[in-house]
Amino acid sequence: MPDRDDERHPRLDRRTLISSAAALTASALPALGDQARQSAPAAAGRTGDPGPDTRPLFPFDGLRDWVQALDDHGLLMRIGRMDQDAYEITALAYRLTDQFGWYGAPAVIVDEVKIDGRWVRGPLLINHQGHWDTEAMLFGIVPRRRSSGTETYRLALDHVAGLIDAHGGRLPEIAPLPVDAGRAPVKEVILRGDAIDLGQFAFVQSNPGDAGRYITTGSVFTADPELGMNFGTYRCQLRGPRTIGINPEPGQRAWKMFTAQRERGEKLARVSIVLGQDPMMWMVSGSALTKGIRDDELAITGGLRGRAVEVVKSETNDHMVPASAEMVIEGEVPLQEPLQPEGPFGEMYGYLGLRKEENFWMRVTCVTHRRDPWILNQFTGATRGFCTAPMEAFALYRLKKLLPGLVALHSPVEATGWTFVAIDKTKPGQALEAGRQIARIIGIAKIVVVVDQDVDVLDRSAVMHAVGSRWQPYPAAEILRDMMGMPLDPSSPNRPKTSKIVIDATRQWPGEGGPQVYPALNRDLLVQLAPGAFPLVDSQWERYLGGWQRQGCPPRTP
Repeated sequence: MPDRDDERHPRLDRRTLISSAAALTASALPALGDQARQSAPAAAGRTGDPGPDTRPLFPFDGLRDWVQALDDHGLLMRIGRMDQDAYEITALAYRLTDQFGWYGAPAVIVDEVKIDGRWVRGPLLINHQGHWDTEAMLFGIVPRRRSSGTETYRLALDHVAGLIDAHGGRLPEIAPLPVDAGRAPVKEVILRGDAIDLGQFAFVQSNPGDAGRYITTGSVFTADPELGMNFGTYRCQLRGPRTIGINPEPGQRAWKMFTAQRERGEKLARVSIVLGQDPMMWMVSGSALTKGIRDDELAITGGLRGRAVEVVKSETNDHMVPASAEMVIEGEVPLQEPLQPEGPFGEMYGYLGLRKEENFWMRVTCVTHRRDPWILNQFTGATRGFCTAPMEAFALYRLKKLLPGLVALHSPVEATGWTFVAIDKTKPGQALEAGRQIARIIGIAKIVVVVDQDVDVLDRSAVMHAVGSRWQPYPAAEILRDMMGMPLDPSSPNRPKTSKIVIDATRQWPGEGGPQVYPALNRDLLVQLAPGAFPLVDSQWERYLGGWQRQGCPPRTP
């Protein structure tokens, strides 16, 4: 394996990403079908007629198609080998978000990883849905490369909102399609009994403070006659060659199922854990899109993809799992045996979580996988986990039924606990009331900032400007006590309970203690009184930037 310094530590500066982005399309196409793909420029570095376009088309059938699409769009860093015994990949994840931000860092694929003193063949993939552009790519929409990443995010929001409207307020569904096991890539290798050793795969210990190596990206399939079928992303601690922990948090569907089955006296819960999912399934698995007992998450995945998920029966249970997955780990959760300790583990807030003295665990009975399976790791609290536009679009749709003046909603993943809300304000006190409702409904919303509809909730600077210029701490704030929060919040002395605050950063009306006349924004006056100013600058924009670049100062990108 190559181990030269330039291959182990490739340089990735803003100029590199800018040049990669410049080679790609700048306009948003409605969807990446054959015609749209053929009209889009090829990956960075190609010149002349690229010939037939063989890049993966939406919908992406597996993780490998998705990674190829990331590479085609200049969003993939390739590295030959990295030493995770020295936590090299962990440090890289932090450095990438330090340099490019949570929404600008690329995905990384590492061919070989040093784990427990030996080099383990990968590849290992991280941050595969971190960049703004992946939100649009997930639905086959070409990112808007010459505008801010938030414009691309808005394309995805609008697309999902359109799907919800077209299906009467529900997410679209296409039933999964069973296929023969002989044509399922995930069945290429089947391991049973002593042939199973999970330590042979590139599962890593993400943080020095973690209890050990973890599977951090498994979609855990569970079923219960009363609670239905579910899959969700729960971390799984490696405890031995054929033993793993399973960590659904209290209140999550798998936890409810295991607990109910245990109380009914059942001895075993049969589980399949899917790894290396297609990108849409990964998003559904990690999000709160589906909460109903009878929601068919595989059908919803197919509906959002626009094509059925091909599934195949597990070897040792009845779970139907994606045929295109990289790996499926099957096993039995012993419900009447003592629970086992789990953790600690570096959590989503960026802090080390608490050790759990009792947690569910599983005996592994079978592993099926592709030849040379790809492993995905999520560095929780250091990089973005999954595309969030679908979840935010669906949450906004439902909340508008309760709060008719609601215009927009956003929870930035790099600042867990903050939620920004925009409203069409029509009466005094409306913002505080909207904030109270959001705080009660959304557990993770600990600091709720409500702004006027002219403030872009995707623009952190605009929100902070509104707080600084429109908010009076008294009387336009309210602290809510003894609220339901997140069990992982490191600041809470009584998890999952928490206090919360609502900040009314709308323009305060006289009836709310505000000024009799609120001044106009200078920018608004520029648009009103000099309407030709922005069009004049926009028409010369490339010339202006060219002059800046000739001075050796490339523009910064979001």
